[in-house]
Amino acid sequence: MQMRSPTGLQGLSLNLIEKYRPDLTPFEETYRQIHASPELSGQEEQTSATAASHLQSLGFDVHTHIGGYGVAGVLRNGPGPTVLLRADMDALPVEEKTGLPYASTKTAIDADGETVPVMHACGHDTHVVSLMASASLLRAAREHWSGTLICLFQPAEEHVSGARAMIEDGLYERVSKPDVVLAQHLVRMKAGTVSIRAGRLLTAADGIDVRVYGRGGHGSAPQSCIDPIVIGAAIVTRLQSIVSREVAPGELAVVTCGSIHAGHKSNIIPDELELKLSVRTYDKATRERVIACIKRIVEAECEASGAVEKPSVEIVSSTPATINDEATVRALKETFGSYFQEDLVESEPIAASEDFSLLATAVGAPYVMWTYGGVDAETWDDAVAKGTVNELPNNHSPFFAPCIQPTLRTAVDAMSLGALTFLRNR
Repeated sequence: MQMRSPTGLQGLSLNLIEKYRPDLTPFEETYRQIHASPELSGQEEQTSATAASHLQSLGFDVHTHIGGYGVAGVLRNGPGPTVLLRADMDALPVEEKTGLPYASTKTAIDADGETVPVMHACGHDTHVVSLMASASLLRAAREHWSGTLICLFQPAEEHVSGARAMIEDGLYERVSKPDVVLAQHLVRMKAGTVSIRAGRLLTAADGIDVRVYGRGGHGSAPQSCIDPIVIGAAIVTRLQSIVSREVAPGELAVVTCGSIHAGHKSNIIPDELELKLSVRTYDKATRERVIACIKRIVEAECEASGAVEKPSVEIVSSTPATINDEATVRALKETFGSYFQEDLVESEPIAASEDFSLLATAVGAPYVMWTYGGVDAETWDDAVAKGTVNELPNNHSPFFAPCIQPTLRTAVDAMSLGALTFLRNR
């Protein structure tokens, strides 16, 4: 990405990016280290320590162990708005297959006591490092702005629990309540580009655990059993009709069965089966309808099969939709448009989910999340020409491997510009 000449009312902020952006070489090395040493949700001890140490070195007032390994650094710089910038830190239980020289080979014990591979397959490593570098830039440029800057490093986003945990652990008793909350996320998009939209961005998410109760026995005598695997198969198939037949056309909903487990041996019919479901929606009424449909289908299939007891259907996690504030997006588009020019594009809604919005709604603040790309420009352009963009590794893929530059520089510039859009110019 070529650097742009600043124009319009935001010219001062744009000049500050050019003047005060730190040398990114050491941050690139930090990125490689974090990528090679990922930590699962709730286990972000070393990653949070890296972020906290950096903020302390810059003179921030640093609070640690908020809601687990959450970190919040505060830089008070005179009167003015309070701007909160957020980065998430956790990795995923995925075996990395990128072949990168700094690829993760790490394993960890997950919350269920299982040993699993661990990988930064969603770009949270770039989020951490770009916020660290943005903190350096904004601190260096502090004579040009006034207000309070909060840099927040959040744990357990992949479990959509970390933001709530930080709030419940007294986040806003330790730091000032923000006037605006900003975040960004790496996605499968051309490196050097930034995407933003007002309104709907990310869906609400519900995690649902289903348990079906049958009657176990010998695999050679199914007539003496009530097979929960057959019931489970019927449930999974029937669930696919919810979106196509019970949700209004044009209204987004996704129902996914991500896990099905029953039994241990081929000649034993088990007595229980467990399903783990994921529901994504934007509209509250649609969410309620989809969940009601799931309960109805599960109960009906069990009754039709003569299950020995009523199944359990439990919502185990829930996070709201991310709906970007329109006025805040308009202000950011003015700043971003002057800087990124043709590299600023309009986002499409994404059927993924986040808990980021809770950091804002808990205190009634407006919020915006934007996205930025990490796919090498030549690779991206070739995929566009061939119509194979959907074949490129996406978030949560074991092959997800963003190019370090210009990805990191774009993220640093965007986050810093975002903060300067709302901090008071001096």
